[in-house]
Amino acid sequence: MLDTAAAPTPGLAVRCTRVLLSPWSRLSLLVLMLAAAGTGVLLFEPQRLLSEGWPPQLNGAAAVCAFALAYGMCTVAFVPRPLLNLAAGALFGSQAGIPAAIAGTVLGAGVAFGLGRVLGQDALRPLLRGRWLKAADGQLSKHGFRSMLAVRLFPGVPFVAANYCAAVSRMGWLPFLLATALGSVPNTAAYVIAGARASTPTSPAFLIAMGFIAVTGLGGAVVAWCKRHRLRGGH
Repeated sequence: MLDTAAAPTPGLAVRCTRVLLSPWSRLSLLVLMLAAAGTGVLLFEPQRLLSEGWPPQLNGAAAVCAFALAYGMCTVAFVPRPLLNLAAGALFGSQAGIPAAIAGTVLGAGVAFGLGRVLGQDALRPLLRGRWLKAADGQLSKHGFRSMLAVRLFPGVPFVAANYCAAVSRMGWLPFLLATALGSVPNTAAYVIAGARASTPTSPAFLIAMGFIAVTGLGGAVVAWCKRHRLRGGH
């Protein structure tokens, strides 16, 4: 006699797994993680540890590596990069501080990009319907390296926002990381040098670094203004 019983329905565990792995559940997890990170920064101020309470037993290459790791995690938690760059210069000088800050920048950007890609992309991509959003997504998806390099060279877009915008787009990992590494060098170096020479604010190195920071900031504002008017014009 044939067994005519209906096929068993998925169990509770399977249904719960599907819900937990759904795009909106993953996005909710990302939002909770970022909110927790931001709250942690406000409560514990880890950026002060980098500049004021650095463990004295850490020195040499180990100190530079530890700083780069802490720097990356702090950027994911919304600590402003200029403060971290100044701290790198104050702690290690320009020669070691610049590599440490660049390594931390790439690490933090990579972590944020990975979190956004895994936890947020599937839920947010269907929401890219506005003209500005579609234009930004098109730029990052089709011209990822060039667009991200411009964003890093002219710091008009906040670091964390650029990371997550790139993650939601179809931009690849390699162009994102390469553009971040190359484009972050000039501005990062300027802040690190300023931090290293902060005790001599009239020195040529300090004045040149501060002038460069001012010029790139103005350049970022001009680029953002031009892009805004292009998008308004539909180009």
